[in-house]
Amino acid sequence: MKSIILTLIIFAVIILIHELGHFTAAKLSGVRVNEFSLGMGPALFRFGKGETSYVLRAFPIGGSVSMEGEDADSEDKRAFCNKKVGFRIIIIVAGAIMNLILGFGILAGVTTSQDYVASNTIAQFEENAATQQHGLQVGDTILKVNNRSVWVESDIVYELTRDEDAVVDLTVRRDGKKVLLEDVAFDLREQNGEQALVIDFKVLAQPKTVGSVLDYSFRKTASIARIVWISLGDLLTGRASVHDLAGPIGMTQVVSQVSKIGWDSLLTLAAFITINVGIFNLLPIPALDGGRLVFLLIEIVRRGKKINPEHEAYIHLAGFAAVILLMIFVTFNDIVNLVKQAM
Repeated sequence: MKSIILTLIIFAVIILIHELGHFTAAKLSGVRVNEFSLGMGPALFRFGKGETSYVLRAFPIGGSVSMEGEDADSEDKRAFCNKKVGFRIIIIVAGAIMNLILGFGILAGVTTSQDYVASNTIAQFEENAATQQHGLQVGDTILKVNNRSVWVESDIVYELTRDEDAVVDLTVRRDGKKVLLEDVAFDLREQNGEQALVIDFKVLAQPKTVGSVLDYSFRKTASIARIVWISLGDLLTGRASVHDLAGPIGMTQVVSQVSKIGWDSLLTLAAFITINVGIFNLLPIPALDGGRLVFLLIEIVRRGKKINPEHEAYIHLAGFAAVILLMIFVTFNDIVNLVKQAM
């Protein structure tokens, strides 16, 4: 029950921030907002203030900001469709931007609570470290793993877990020069019946200042956003399976496991989720913010000539149906995984 409540709180905050982004941008742009809604399905609670109705719905998934003239033509001067395309773009992307800002804020808070800021520079090795025997040295700053740039120390771990044989190419900065170390081998040790890669060095701790916290938090936010794109690429190329996707039930399990580690880990997970939501919403998929953004960019290319609102609405409806089907699939996948674990 605790895990369910924590999961609901995390998603409620993320959804609220996202919709507040759209809502605030719309109000500042002078657009008439008819309804601000959290959740989906039948309304549980509703009240009106000014021209806007505020609604809490039964199912704690998603939310919406219903604007006048969003999906159809309107003669109202304050309608979304009658605003300049620049304002409409700002309103559409504001939700995702707020998710990214929330993620950055959470990461900045977590980093501030720690005693130091981690770096990518090697401070010391374990005894008989395999990587030291393959050329790594104390003082090396790891810049790339298998030719992918390292922005924060967690990128090193992420790239190593993606590697199949635990033998990688590393680009390091040594004495002010870039040095390429090829075929650096990491040890594999048995853990819970599986071979686990061993990170046999520790990185240098940097002094914690306002500047270092903000810099690290920005790079960490960018790193998580990049992981989302890499994961999407893995799905498209077949490196990862759709069965690896987690739905609400799977996320509740993850929250349960991470909450046992500590608040810092739980907040970092929340930052990962909100950044993921922000990036996902910007994908060029109908019904998502990115899909609506594509139509606005097409309007710019066509020099202000809009696509028929009814045709666009049908396309977004099809996209919405596809997203719902995906949610049903991942939820079913979560249930199958639960049954397998129980057996």
